[in-house]
Amino acid sequence: MTDLPQSPIQPPPPPRIPPPPPRSSKPLEASTRATQRTHSSMPSVPQTSNQSGLTAKQRSVSTPAIEHSSTGSATTKASKSQSPNTKSSVDFTPAQPTLYQIIYQAYEQGCSDVHLGVGEVPRLRNRGEMKLTDYPETDQTTFMSWLREILSDAEIKRFQEYLEFDGATQYDFARVRINIFNTLKGAALVMRLIPLKIMTIDELRLPKVFKDISDVHKGLVLVTGPTGSGKSTTLAAMVDYINKEHRKHIITIEDPIEFIHQSRKSLIKQREVGIHTLKFDNALKAALREDPDLILVGEMRDKETVNTALKAAQTGHLVMGTLHTNSAVKTIERILNLYSAEEQQSTRVALAESVVAVISQGLSRTTDGKRAAFHDILVNTETMKDYIRDGKYEEMTQLMVDGAYDGMVTMNQSLFNLYQEGRITEETAMELSPSQNEMAQMLRGRC
Repeated sequence: MTDLPQSPIQPPPPPRIPPPPPRSSKPLEASTRATQRTHSSMPSVPQTSNQSGLTAKQRSVSTPAIEHSSTGSATTKASKSQSPNTKSSVDFTPAQPTLYQIIYQAYEQGCSDVHLGVGEVPRLRNRGEMKLTDYPETDQTTFMSWLREILSDAEIKRFQEYLEFDGATQYDFARVRINIFNTLKGAALVMRLIPLKIMTIDELRLPKVFKDISDVHKGLVLVTGPTGSGKSTTLAAMVDYINKEHRKHIITIEDPIEFIHQSRKSLIKQREVGIHTLKFDNALKAALREDPDLILVGEMRDKETVNTALKAAQTGHLVMGTLHTNSAVKTIERILNLYSAEEQQSTRVALAESVVAVISQGLSRTTDGKRAAFHDILVNTETMKDYIRDGKYEEMTQLMVDGAYDGMVTMNQSLFNLYQEGRITEETAMELSPSQNEMAQMLRGRC
């Protein structure tokens, strides 16, 4: 399929790249130690002795070390602070950039994702839109040299064996989530840039009810939405609020770790599947024996995870998790569909007693070229509990329409509010509306 003409993104001039910082001489924490890498069959890469992973204040290690696991995921625990003009120890095809250059360019231009692949021109996702770069088409030699910047020989072999690889790495300006996979044309790499600074609820301009939900001491909070809808950013803001306002023990179970939190009023322990625990379910069950107040679950993956989360919520813990659903009411339906017909009634009762709120989120491009979140928010009031217990989905939706006092809102109402504030256009509101007939009536009533 022919690509549409797009405005090329100009690479940043070399002088803008920060010079490499000195190697860190501080001893690093044993809890996130990394393993030394050796390269035998590939071009040599400068190595250091065993060092641990970065903390938020330690981002100056010049050579990456990667923690390994048997599950095929890894977190690179070093900052890539070398200048893109510095000659690398791995070979690059002439006129091709280093991986560091591409990632730094994406960071400088405020892009969220980097898309690379053999036989393709590198692209960046800027405010939700894919943009071509001026770099040449990627060949196999260049792609493999990029992998050697962030992976060890063992991890490259693991990718070649399983044809997929998940992990994360950290630079001194951003954390990067990595996914490598095979395609018809060859290997491909997608990287999501994650800011080192966690934005607050106020900075994200989230509704006040997000703080009210975060102040609850027990129950189940779900943040849902499609991939790229900002679920992780929203959850990070809520955890950050709790961390600053409450004295709690917070345990996160993530795959991989995205935002890095520092303990403030709360004590935060972050665990990554494949590095700090071998199995997600084991970590969730173990968390119940680790004196937690809040358990953050990266994703409610299956029936077993939901069962454990409900058990934790019913025994006095606050549990936060995510699902890939596009509305609050459909989230309840999705969970119930994990169970057999005989189990659904008891699960409805458990959900009615455990759920604090369900927040479904989307992202919209705004009139000033930025992005804003819009929401479907279900708050579990006493009336809502009855509707959940009885499976009255239409009544649940109507209660959300009328439940502004309790902080509830539908996606159409949220989009219409953005339109009234002048942050999105009428066309954008219609395009993103889950019920366009209703949105059209709301817009006509506005005129």
